[in-house]
Amino acid sequence: LISVGNICRSPIAEAVFRKLVTDEKVENKWMTDSAAVSDWNVGRSPDARALSCLRNHGIETAHKARQVTKDDFQTFDYILCMDESNLRDLKRKSNQVKDCKAKIELLGTYDPQKQLIIEDPYYGNEKDFETVYEQCVRCCKAFLEKSH
Repeated sequence: LISVGNICRSPIAEAVFRKLVTDEKVENKWMTDSAAVSDWNVGRSPDARALSCLRNHGIETAHKARQVTKDDFQTFDYILCMDESNLRDLKRKSNQVKDCKAKIELLGTYDPQKQLIIEDPYYGNEKDFETVYEQCVRCCKAFLEKSH
């Protein structure tokens, strides 16, 4: 699950997906992680508003931001990202990787409400983080059902 800085959207998506697979008792079938396209926030915890939003829904995360690596393209079956610019950057990076096995898609393509883009809430408020959370829940549920 990839976003530009890996401190807002992608850690929320990762935590949501992790909880879903745990609730469904299929966590041993999934390796879940999130990363950034950029190296801006490497090593940082998620944004306090992202953590507080997750906590309000009973979800904890200990994720630290990291940048996407060559290995990610060779290890993961899916790399799901948040917006068109992530998608472009990831496709460009994947072209430099031999044996790229990851299918690179927008997480929003799975949204039953057809909200294709998950907007970055960084410059927004708590409500924007809540919107991201709800989109991630819908998309992750649908993605999990499709890929079962």
